[in-house]
Amino acid sequence: MQEIIIENKQKYLDENYPFVDIPKLSDQKLCIHCDKVIKVVDYKVIQIKSGHEFICCPNAPECNGTVIDWIDID
Repeated sequence: MQEIIIENKQKYLDENYPFVDIPKLSDQKLCIHCDKVIKVVDYKVIQIKSGHEFICCPNAPECNGTVIDWIDID
């Protein structure tokens, strides 16, 4: 497992976000795995041995949350 450095984070989200409502980099979300408010701009991309890439919580690898674990803050 290794972190991939993304130069254009919004473009990466636009092309790889698995859900319909793509967040803006300025958005904040709650990661339900580490129970912390995160800034989307701080996300990390982790690549596993198979080559698959995952958009992860900024607190990775301590937190194993990915975009599916991010919820809107009310």
